[in-house]
Amino acid sequence: MSSQRAPAPPSSARTWPSNAWYVAATAEELTTKPLGRMICGEPMVFFRGPAGQVAAVEDFCPHRGAPLSLGVVRDGQLVCGYHGLTIGCDGRAAGMPGQRTEALPAARAFPVIERNGFLWVWPGDAGQADPAKLPPMPWADHPGWAYGGGLYHIHCDYRLMVDNLMDLTHETYVHATSIGQREIDEAPVRTALEGDQVVTSRHMPGVNAPPFWRMALSGAGLDETALVDRWQICRFSLPSQVMIEVGVALAGHGGYDAPREVKASSIVVDFITPETPTSHWYFWGMARAFAVDDAALTDTIREGQGKIFSEDLAVLERQQANLSRLPERRLLTLNIDAGGVHARRLIDRMMASEAV
Repeated sequence: MSSQRAPAPPSSARTWPSNAWYVAATAEELTTKPLGRMICGEPMVFFRGPAGQVAAVEDFCPHRGAPLSLGVVRDGQLVCGYHGLTIGCDGRAAGMPGQRTEALPAARAFPVIERNGFLWVWPGDAGQADPAKLPPMPWADHPGWAYGGGLYHIHCDYRLMVDNLMDLTHETYVHATSIGQREIDEAPVRTALEGDQVVTSRHMPGVNAPPFWRMALSGAGLDETALVDRWQICRFSLPSQVMIEVGVALAGHGGYDAPREVKASSIVVDFITPETPTSHWYFWGMARAFAVDDAALTDTIREGQGKIFSEDLAVLERQQANLSRLPERRLLTLNIDAGGVHARRLIDRMMASEAV
């Protein structure tokens, strides 16, 4: 999946915090070739160094400005595909056929970490990049969980995706054939601030499971036709991630707190990485705590989830087109929008702190 080569936005147009870890790619995306991707308005190129460690530098050759991502990786160094300038993991020139390179300016290097199958990059002040600030993912390397996911490149402001995920009322309409049901509209929504997280939650006792969750019940060895207690708990964390606890349990066994053997529960994983003010990279997936050894079920869930998120993509891109066409229009804020509103306030507060 290629990145857009749009120029980085001026600081006044920036809509995201810079001093934070963002998912730039999945580990499997980074092969023997360099990977070019724009992250938070910064054109970056990712490659593996001599020991296989991931590196990230500005996707701009200091010689003539060609994208370094058009080159090759040789012996753990990046070779520009235009005139052969070699760049090391630190962004410094390491050689060039027939030329002296000692005085050449270095390409900017970005802090980057490979963890839990993702490549995390820090686009802001490198001196503030602390690995301890990476978000916890206790399910990622736990034998009691299985994970499958994917990536979408979406042409809309990343905050529209945050809004979408913090208000799941749209499921009744956008996802009517998979996870939507009328009880979502009818169930009250609770929004709360818990530390540095925004949490919205909805519980639906004694309902029929929609198609996606009937499939999950069957995969968990449970009766897919039984009445269930269903829940959705969305947790937003800075800079732009949303983890959603979702699931169904056979009705009358405690819902969210039901024993594991009578429920199918999962965490919908959403890492949302700004690209430009009107586009982002959306890393989605589902970590589940049932039938974890069933690889076929993982594939089935990934396929179903991918279809669901493609429906979101179609709406969000058209929404962005409308907003770009009519920027003077003010949008309404209803009670169901509280989660997204609080999330945006946290984002704005973090950006304001960076501007001091």
